[in-house]
Amino acid sequence: MTDALRPMTRQRLYEQVIERLRQYVAEGGMRAGDRLPAERELAQRLGVSRASVKQAIVVLEVQGLVEARHGGGTYLVRDSLDAEPVETLVERRRRLPDVLEAREALETKLAELAAERRTEDDLEAMRSALALMAEEVERGGPGTEGDRLFHAAVTAAAHSGLLAEFMRSITHQIAESRTESLRQPGRPARSLAQHRAILDAVAARQPRQAATAMRRHVRTVAKVRLLDWDPDTP
Repeated sequence: MTDALRPMTRQRLYEQVIERLRQYVAEGGMRAGDRLPAERELAQRLGVSRASVKQAIVVLEVQGLVEARHGGGTYLVRDSLDAEPVETLVERRRRLPDVLEAREALETKLAELAAERRTEDDLEAMRSALALMAEEVERGGPGTEGDRLFHAAVTAAAHSGLLAEFMRSITHQIAESRTESLRQPGRPARSLAQHRAILDAVAARQPRQAATAMRRHVRTVAKVRLLDWDPDTP
């Protein structure tokens, strides 16, 4: 059965604002660090409410495209406002709590087992991952690859085939949660420090401390701007 005649959806007003802002940035040749007009000015020029402008700014901020500074305006983080489709963002927003819940359950246990079963090779893999993440963060990057390798090393150090299989089954969702977390201001450095605490506990063969450190880390990962956004706002 064809999907072409499915019910039409009406584009939300803030989605139209996002598209206008994208055009404004592109046509004006704006670059990262440039400031957008104030919300009041944007609302007047676009003929919409400030609420619609504010919602558009929130969506762009959630995607890491702009930075809204308290009392200081909104600035571009990148050289464009090529945002992902809002419906994609909505879907990620709706599944993220389940992903984070699964991560806490699985990775806390993996850290505990890693502290009991790790080998020297496992520790070396974790240290190598953290060294890479530190280099990425020092260069101003989010540290995503080092983060990915560190969690993979902890999983491997647990030496649990079934738990590793569970982790592989949600690899894509975990990657989304990682990206979401590491785009938060100040988060890469904080995550790096938390990873080091996990490694210290695993290296010292302290299962309870390793589990606690991992739980604290995953709960920090769960504190993301996306979960503060209400996609049902018109």
